This record gives sequence, structure tokens and C-alpha cells, in this order.
Amino acid sequence: MKYKHIIEKMTLTEKARLLSGKDFWQTVDYPQHGIPSMFLSDGPTGIRKQAAAADHLGLNASIPATCFPTSATVANSWNEKLGEQIGRALGEEAVALKVNVLLGPGLNMKRNPRCGRNFEYFSEDPYLAGKMAAAWVRGLQSNGISSCCKHFA
Repeated sequence: MKYKHIIEKMTLTEKARLLSGKDFWQTVDYPQHGIPSMFLSDGPTGIRKQAAAADHLGLNASIPATCFPTSATVANSWNEKLGEQIGRALGEEAVALKVNVLLGPGLNMKRNPRCGRNFEYFSEDPYLAGKMAAAWVRGLQSNGISSCCKHFA
């Protein structure tokens, strides 16, 4: 394990705090261990970083950012290069907005048309969804931004 020496120096409380975060969108930082705080943001179709007080409902104003087509719309193109370009553009905005981790893409398989979040997922076809998600993540990571794939259980 690459960082085993750091983990061994951390107390159980420090390790547990890594799971709860500093605030709603940031991880805890431990300068004494060389661990910086990371800023996370919603973002499958565009970065949602709130300017002032963060809230989980998105009631407070967000910093302006590009709104990209939904994942379902992008997957309808069957164009992996387009998915990668969108990921790259999201990564560029994340760098500009000082976002370290983008919460996306959504990888849930569309099993029921009544799911109100189907627009967030690429496809009901696992092959297409996997190819598009991989392209999106490659584009995002080309800017040094991490992806946190979600909703795949």
C-alpha cells in the first residue's frame, strides 16, 4: 500500500474523521500527515459549487458553470469521444473552481422508467453505459480531477 506509513501514524479518531468531512463539501485536512483537504462537488451535468453557505438541497446560490447535456442524452450519441470531451471540459472547470472531486458520473442501470433520476444515468444497456462512463472519467481525470462514480448499487 502506497501510503501505509501515513496511515500507521494516524490515530483511530483521525482515520474516522476522514469519513465525516470538515463540512458539507470538504474533507478534513491533516497537515501534520501531509493530507490536504479536498473539495467535492456535484457534477454529472455541470459543476454545482455553492458560493457561500453550502447546503445539501441546493437552495443557496451556486457559482456559474456550464450546463452540459444529461448523461442519457450524451449516451444516445454512442460517441465515446464526445463523452471524453465533456469529461475533459468538466475537468477544466473543476480546476478553475478549485474542485478536487466531481461526484459523478451516475452509473445506475435504468431498470424502471418511473425512476426520477434516469436522466443522470447513461443507459439501460450496461455495455453502452460502461463505455460512456469510462470515456467521461478519462476526460475528467486528464485534468487531475478525481471522479466519484455513484448510484451503481
